[in-house]
Amino acid sequence: MTNRDEPRGGQTNYSAEQSRISPRSPRSALEPERVSVPTRRSLRARHPLVVIGNAIITFVVLLVIAVGATIVIGMQRLDAPGPLAEDKVVKIPRGVGTRDIADLLEKQGVIAYPWTFVGAVLVRDAHDGLKSGEYRFAKQASLGDVIDTLVEGKVIQHTVTIPEGLTSEQVVQRLLETDLLSGSIREVPREGSLLPETYRVVRGTPREHVIKRMQQAQRRVLQDAWERRMADLPLRTPEQLLTLASIIEKETGQPDERTRVAAVFINRLKQRMRLQSDPTIIYGLVGGKGTLGRPIRKSEIEQPTPYNTYVIDGLPPGPIANPGRAALEAAANPARTKELYFVADGTGGHAFSETLREHQRNVAKLRAIERARRNSQRNSATDASAPPRAATTPLPRPSSAPSQ
Repeated sequence: MTNRDEPRGGQTNYSAEQSRISPRSPRSALEPERVSVPTRRSLRARHPLVVIGNAIITFVVLLVIAVGATIVIGMQRLDAPGPLAEDKVVKIPRGVGTRDIADLLEKQGVIAYPWTFVGAVLVRDAHDGLKSGEYRFAKQASLGDVIDTLVEGKVIQHTVTIPEGLTSEQVVQRLLETDLLSGSIREVPREGSLLPETYRVVRGTPREHVIKRMQQAQRRVLQDAWERRMADLPLRTPEQLLTLASIIEKETGQPDERTRVAAVFINRLKQRMRLQSDPTIIYGLVGGKGTLGRPIRKSEIEQPTPYNTYVIDGLPPGPIANPGRAALEAAANPARTKELYFVADGTGGHAFSETLREHQRNVAKLRAIERARRNSQRNSATDASAPPRAATTPLPRPSSAPSQ
């Protein structure tokens, strides 16, 4: 039985295998195979809110990617060298916005991409921190350096120098002539109330502010000198010290002579001798204008004015200029000498003496030097065929030569 059934069963398996691998006809091979019909999406997946939600999520993802890429690019450019080929000075006006600043910096060649600057400012939350002013941007300054400079207000510091010995009217004129400052000056400050010095200012600083700084500085220096003054000075108030310092300032520009000049005047005040200072004559004639423009005439030496110390006793009623720090210190602490006279020595300095006879000899020496120079100048002028000669040393400026 078993042997009889085996061929039939084997034949059946062979027929099924043969049917499974039998090739399809050409026609049936060209016909598409049957595909199962896809299931329909649920109504929930097609709901408008779901569609809108998916769109929003997609947009946010793309936006985050875009912002991230922008930040990465921006951070790379933040520290990258800038386009400046050399240092550049740029003035940022007051009241301009971030985009205006970006456009100005691009125009001046400080930055290459305004939108990168604006974006970096927003990321740093520095919109309200950008300051106006005049800035110097270094060669190849990075975008980060530029923003830091504007936020920290690293504006250019200029210097305004006021020389010692100018009158207040001359100081005001100097401040009005410089284009670094702005605004006007309402009135000429009191004589002697300004400290001659070098002041650091930013472009556009009001002139009145500079005047106030000079006045505050002079008050501090005067008070300090008065507190450290020599004990036996014949001066009763800081104002008298200021007046004496202004005379010393006008008498000599030699640092090593200030204390000796101060000693001469202090010694004369103690002995009740008139100061006989030429600069006081000039101030009595021209006031705050400061210069006479010519030598003092003999008649002017005897001309009474409140400031002419050849006529009045003691100190004049107020300063004749704005003395500097060194002159104030010299007036407060003069040299310990017995000298009562000094006169120009023909070399830019002065010859000091204790007695009138010695002083007269010094004056005679000065007159001889002056005559020799005048003769030399006349000879040079008449010798037209001679080659050009070096200029002779100028005559010493008028200087007091106190006498009895």
